[in-house]
Amino acid sequence: MTDPVGKLPSELDQLPDRDPEETAEWAASLDAVTQAAGPHRAAYLMRRSLQHAEGAGLALPKLLETDYVNTIPTAAEPAFDGDLEMESRITAWNRWNAAAMVTRGARYGVGGHIATFASAAWLYETGFNHFFRGKEGDGSGDQLYIQGHASPGIYARAFLDGRLSEQQLDNFRQEAGGEGLPSYPHPRRLPWLWEFPTVSMGLGPLSAIYQARFNRYLANRNIKDTANSHVWAFLGDGEMDEPESTAALALASREQLDNLTFVINCNLQRLDGPVRANFRVVQELEAQFRGAGWNVVKTLWGNAWDELFQLDTQGALLRRLREVPDAQFQTYATRDVAYIREHFFGAEPALAELAKLLTDAKIAECFYTSRGGHEARKVYAAYKAAVEHKGAPTVILAQTVKGYTLGKGFESKNANHQMKKLSIDEFKGMRELLGLPIPDSAFEDGLVPYGHPGADSPEVRYLQERRAALGGPAPARRVHAVALPQPEERAFKALYKGSGKQEMATTMAFVRLVKDLMRDKETGKRWVPIVPDEARTFGMESLFPSAGIYSPLGQTYDPVDRDQLMYYKEAKDGQILNEGITEAGAMADFIAASTSYATHGETMIPFYIFYSMFGWQRTGDQMWQLADQLGKGFIVGATAGRTTLTGEGLQHADGHSHLIAATNPASLNYDPAFAYEVAVIVKDGLRRMYGPEAENVFYYLTVYNEPKPQPAMPEGVEEGIVKGLYRFKEGTPAKADAPRLQLLASGTAIHWALEAQELLAADWGVTADVWSATSWGELRRDALEADEALLRGEQQVPYVTQALSGAPGPVLAVSDWMRQVPDQISQWVEQDWSSLGTDGFGLSDTRAAARRHFGVDAQSIVVASLAQLARRGEVPASAVKEARERYGL
Repeated sequence: MTDPVGKLPSELDQLPDRDPEETAEWAASLDAVTQAAGPHRAAYLMRRSLQHAEGAGLALPKLLETDYVNTIPTAAEPAFDGDLEMESRITAWNRWNAAAMVTRGARYGVGGHIATFASAAWLYETGFNHFFRGKEGDGSGDQLYIQGHASPGIYARAFLDGRLSEQQLDNFRQEAGGEGLPSYPHPRRLPWLWEFPTVSMGLGPLSAIYQARFNRYLANRNIKDTANSHVWAFLGDGEMDEPESTAALALASREQLDNLTFVINCNLQRLDGPVRANFRVVQELEAQFRGAGWNVVKTLWGNAWDELFQLDTQGALLRRLREVPDAQFQTYATRDVAYIREHFFGAEPALAELAKLLTDAKIAECFYTSRGGHEARKVYAAYKAAVEHKGAPTVILAQTVKGYTLGKGFESKNANHQMKKLSIDEFKGMRELLGLPIPDSAFEDGLVPYGHPGADSPEVRYLQERRAALGGPAPARRVHAVALPQPEERAFKALYKGSGKQEMATTMAFVRLVKDLMRDKETGKRWVPIVPDEARTFGMESLFPSAGIYSPLGQTYDPVDRDQLMYYKEAKDGQILNEGITEAGAMADFIAASTSYATHGETMIPFYIFYSMFGWQRTGDQMWQLADQLGKGFIVGATAGRTTLTGEGLQHADGHSHLIAATNPASLNYDPAFAYEVAVIVKDGLRRMYGPEAENVFYYLTVYNEPKPQPAMPEGVEEGIVKGLYRFKEGTPAKADAPRLQLLASGTAIHWALEAQELLAADWGVTADVWSATSWGELRRDALEADEALLRGEQQVPYVTQALSGAPGPVLAVSDWMRQVPDQISQWVEQDWSSLGTDGFGLSDTRAAARRHFGVDAQSIVVASLAQLARRGEVPASAVKEARERYGL
């Protein structure tokens, strides 16, 4: 809707104007400036006025976008705290060795990425020389999320300071022998160097935000003083396309995480071409981060541009920079000066006049090399501004040239991400540009040599002195994990004894167990409950008043349910991380907490509970990140299975997470049927993950929202529960020669199997033994280890084969999962094998109807059992048809 003159209505129209005449005078003044000096001068005055108003403390909405210039003018840059000439030589050696390592590896076809570090070298070197705290000083040091494709440059620096050898550089991407270097940051493959796996794009920035937040969580709960820890995330402008990259920006500003800095390398190129071919990614990112409440520092232009900006008295240069799309600016870096004069400066007369004052050399310097991200003083100023800013996180938008110093064949080329080597001639050109003392004779064997000034050279001494002053080498991963004492037995015994006639779902059993464990004097404070909003769904509301929901602000309001026993209590030292509707955020929380034993030397016990459908399916990439980062803790898929969540239907019906989880070697996957099984598994998990022989694994448990009477734990079943299989209820033969079979069931399916056991005996004279298969995955893992032992000439019988050895009749496995889940172990079962499962899409209905639909209810199990026995000639074939008719199948 518009007014009669076509002007859109504004929120100002809703506010009373106490002096319309004064308002009109201001508008007239603006009109007069526009007519006399032009619209650009008027716009300049308006922005100056807004800047002045902000400085005076007037409450005005902030601009989301500023001019395409540096945030920190050259005149305002702080003094550089270092020897710039020395740091230039160090950076040159690192540039050379990064390129040499990848090029030498190309002999074996292993490749590597050169152009990313070439553009970002000063972004890293300035941090290493002046800002990144190591782990040998006070506190935990800084946390560095290194851009994955920049890893060659980090290896090159580690080589220069003596932490890596030439042989290790030559084993880049050749890890099979155990002495190689992983392609990208990977704690599981190089655990003394890398802390955070980052090459799965988007997960690095998301994890960095939650790591910074978890640092504050530890401090606010008085577990670890993290005041001297700063989180740095190095990202690519193309990586910001990933939704995870920006998913938690508001959280970072809302919680005032000024212990966090994003450094986005804006080289304007993705993997195949421009990031924003027809637009300007820097301006887009600035608006996005400013809108989210971040402090934005733009470091775009080098010192060579200062002269151009001083000559731009009419604002023509600023206008042109605002309108040139990124792809065109990329092109300028590859064309001759005549092209730039015509296509950039020829856009309007004022620019053409400005260009007449510039030499070809000056234009070439500005458009080919002079970027803010390539000048140490510019980067230093930006970093100093970031660490000194209080009250909000900072993002540094640093403009660079992709492939910088690698020669015209690389710089700003669309294909440079796929280019894996330089020629000898190109290296010689790079040598001259960098001023490195590498003689031609070093190339005589046809290979580019590594370069090193010597272990006692001024460069190496300077590098090591800078790192010593900052707290030791970086990046570095240190593990100071201390084994946690086992909690008191009484928490587990409460579930061992069963629930009697009272019904209890295994979800509630798990929550009840953890609630008791959180009261443990020794380890209770180390539990980190994590839930994405639906704590009440999982029966966790009882934790609200006792443990509290973490909030750095505490509780600044009067909760609506304050008069209730289980009210919504937020606290600065709250223990629960209630993340809202973000499974990705909750997983990032879990990763930070699960690796605190290494990051901060503080062992935490996180458990993350969620709708099982929204775990491995929705955030599976983060589950791999968790494994890569050697995290530990309990991931709990609640309301598990395809048929237990009545009414929710397809989008909530999980019949496949155990299949996906089975692909992850670090994930120990359990599907317990009873409360006492939950207790045994959690107890064993605490021992394996946090005991004296701590393993780098994590647990995935699926629990159900189906209330059932919980039996007491039979004697002697603990080993079977942990290993994955034990006989829960042996059938009683009606007569000596009665047909017999073995029913294997996991999770809630054991109740269908027990009912089928009774029907088989009562209606068909068939005896069935019911086994609880607590972990199909662990049974398979054990069997695979036995197979590997055979290849070494060792005799080892899989546990599942041993457990079922001699058990009479065929085996029928049933679960609330796809048949492929139990079928994982079929090849190690000596009996005839068959399975039932919930293959296909889920649907909304009652539990009974859903189970009949998938053919896994008790009656379906009976028919499938009779069919197996009929194939063996142990019951008449007619019995199968008769059973189908009797049960209405």
